[in-house]
Amino acid sequence: MSRKKITVVGAGNVGSAAAQIAAQQNLGDIVLIDIVKGLAEGKALDIAQMSGVYPFSGQVVGTTNWSQTTDSDIVIITSGVPRKPGMSRDDLLATNAKIVKSVVEQIVRYSPQSHIIVICNPLDAMVYVAGKVSSFPKNRVMGMAGVLDSARFAYFISQELKVNVSDVAGILLGGHGDDMVPLPRYTSVAGIPLPELMDSAAIQRLVDRTRNGGIEIVNLLGYSAYYAPAAGAVWMAEAILRDKKTVLSCCAWCDKQYRVGGAYVGVPVILGADGVEKIIELKLTAEEQQMLDASVGRVKTLVKKVDEMI
Repeated sequence: MSRKKITVVGAGNVGSAAAQIAAQQNLGDIVLIDIVKGLAEGKALDIAQMSGVYPFSGQVVGTTNWSQTTDSDIVIITSGVPRKPGMSRDDLLATNAKIVKSVVEQIVRYSPQSHIIVICNPLDAMVYVAGKVSSFPKNRVMGMAGVLDSARFAYFISQELKVNVSDVAGILLGGHGDDMVPLPRYTSVAGIPLPELMDSAAIQRLVDRTRNGGIEIVNLLGYSAYYAPAAGAVWMAEAILRDKKTVLSCCAWCDKQYRVGGAYVGVPVILGADGVEKIIELKLTAEEQQMLDASVGRVKTLVKKVDEMI
C-alpha cells in the first residue's frame, strides 16, 4: 500500500516544525515547499537526516516546484506574514489573503482531491479564502486554531491544578482571537467538570490567558508561536489520514449550527477520513450564545473585507 503524502506550504518556523512532527509521526511522505530557493530543501534534508537517529519511514523532500506536491492527501498552509509585537492577527489580513489565494490556486491544480488545513492568521478569514478559491467541498477545508487554543487552555489548567495535561479535555468556540469562547463547564479533568475543581475567578484568569496566549509568546520571542501550532495541524492531519474519528475543536464551515449562518468558525467536530465528518452541537447558555454571536460577527466582518480583496 502506498504511503500517504503531506505537503507543507511554507518552510518557516511553523512549516518546518510541522514537517518534522509529521515525519516523526510516520504519517507518510512529506513535501516542504517555499518560494525561497534552498530554504525548504535545506530544512527537509536536515529533517530527513534525523531518521538516522530517530527512524521514520517516510521521505522528506524540499522544493520550490509545485509539481512535486502532485496528488497530496493533505496540504497544510503555513505561508504568510507572522505577527510581530504590537500587531493584531487582523493586521495581517490583506497580505496573507493574497498569499493564501495564490497557494490555494496551486493546490487546486496539483492536488484537487486533497484536504486543506490552514494555520496562518487571521485564521478564520484565511480558511474562508481557502474555501472560496478552491471551491472544495466544505468538509475538506478547515483551520487549525481550535486545537491550538484548546491545547493552551488545557496546559494552563494542568499547571494550575498540578495534574497531567493528558487528563484535561477542553472545548472552545468562535473565532481565533481575543473574543474566542472557552467553555469551562464543558471542560473536564479526567471526566470531572472544571468548575468542580477551580473557582470562577481562577477559571476566568486562565480563560483570559488562553485568549492572549498568542500575543504572550509574540511579546517574548518577537514573533509568532510555532511548535504548538504545528503540532495542532499535524494532529488534525493524522486524524484524517488514519480515519481516527477524533473529537476536537477546529475552524469548520457552519451554517445552521450554532446559529452561525454561513462562516468558518471554531466548533467541536469529528475529524476522520472525510475531513470534518460532523459538527457537534452543544447546548449553550444565553450568555455563551451571546459571546459566540459576537465572535462570529467579528469573523464575518473580516470576511467582508477579504471578499473585496480577492
